Amino acid sequence: MAEKTPRKHRIAVIGGGPGGYEAALRGAELGAEVTLVEHHGVGGNAVLTDVVPSKTLISAAEVASHMATAGELGVQFFARDDKDRPLRPDIAVNFTKLNQRIRRLAQKQSDDMLASLKRAGVTVVQGRGRLDGPNTVIVDSGPKSKEFDHIEADTIIVSVGASPRELPSAKPDGERILTWKQLYSLTEMPEHLIVVGSGVTGAEFASAYRLLGSEVTLISSRDRVLPGEDADAADVIEEVFKRNGMNVVSGQRAEKVVREGEEVVATLSDGREIRGSHCLMAVGSIPNTKSIGLESAGVELTDSGHIVVNRVARTSVPNIYAAGDCTSFFPLASVASAQGRAAVFHALGDEVRPINLRNVASNVFTYPEIATVGWQQAAVEDGTRQGRVAKFPLEQNPRAKMQEFKDGFVKIVAGNDLGTIIGAVVVAPRASELILPLSLAIEQRLTVDQFARAWAAYPSLSGSIVDLARSMHMPQE
Repeated sequence: MAEKTPRKHRIAVIGGGPGGYEAALRGAELGAEVTLVEHHGVGGNAVLTDVVPSKTLISAAEVASHMATAGELGVQFFARDDKDRPLRPDIAVNFTKLNQRIRRLAQKQSDDMLASLKRAGVTVVQGRGRLDGPNTVIVDSGPKSKEFDHIEADTIIVSVGASPRELPSAKPDGERILTWKQLYSLTEMPEHLIVVGSGVTGAEFASAYRLLGSEVTLISSRDRVLPGEDADAADVIEEVFKRNGMNVVSGQRAEKVVREGEEVVATLSDGREIRGSHCLMAVGSIPNTKSIGLESAGVELTDSGHIVVNRVARTSVPNIYAAGDCTSFFPLASVASAQGRAAVFHALGDEVRPINLRNVASNVFTYPEIATVGWQQAAVEDGTRQGRVAKFPLEQNPRAKMQEFKDGFVKIVAGNDLGTIIGAVVVAPRASELILPLSLAIEQRLTVDQFARAWAAYPSLSGSIVDLARSMHMPQE
């Protein structure tokens, strides 16, 4: 009698964002039978309405900024009038074309991800998924469908993401009062954009729209913008904002935002009113965990509705995992992907390294960018971590001088004993690229002396990092 072929491990993934996509792809590559349920499109909000679109917008803003300051490098743009005399043209942004490109690139990325899943053998089901106990996912295919798909699974991975937080006192209408998901439907550049919220999302969009030519008012309830970032880095960004003509209102809450015809009016906590053409509400997000059967399946949630997971993305139910912004971990696409991989590796018994959040690199895509990794200066100052801090101004770097980069710095946090690198901050154009060697140094527990032995090309922005590490050398007694 022929031996019976063993049944494949069945994995059901709810949500096709970075975490769900990565889980589905790796699960299929490891030989599991994988079904992914997604109602919006593969890539989820991160690809279709959040990370990819916003960074595409920011890229356009950077180009506009470079063109506006090209004269400082000796590069000038001229048009000719009817008498062949040179005229200095204005830099114009075709906002409709820009948003079309943003949506096109986002859809292309989603299509590419879908193709990768199908090549790997993942079954992709269109619809909204919810749990029916710890081993079943029910798929609602929409109001016109009377049938529900029942997917039986050995392992379930929930990656449903999060949505913009909405306030009753500032209800988005999709036309003048907007969330970050609604910005890309605009057909004209906001004449005066009011941004409520000075965290990462608010600061990024405020930076981009100011560079694109909009008047921008940024309302911060805290004493400075980006309150969760390194204080020196936040100070640089706020200084650049103000120098570029942005109106930064600190220490004030927007008590309400209402629409009055073609205007929006934001009322501050001190009674002042700010009038603009549009308002972006960037006041955080809420996880999409409501009414998807988590509680009845026994999955533990925080008071805010986030799914409690451990360092391998496992929930309180042994065969249910979760990844991404719906969990209690960092709300970063890179972390979501790592959670998706960890969940699959753990469920299938493969080698898995628990995620160390202290080693996660993050980035704020303002101009200049802020990139951070590891322990920060504030932890040293308050005694949470022992160490020493050194900083190198970007304006002293020769490559920065060539490119007219005047704002920014590199900062390294190192241990007191061996000088092991435990944290870093980079404020610079393309800081997201420059942080990688420092992230590697932290992961590999390199000392500043070991890091300084690496060769940086001259001249280069990365040379600042090596120079700073070299300056932190401690002579051996």
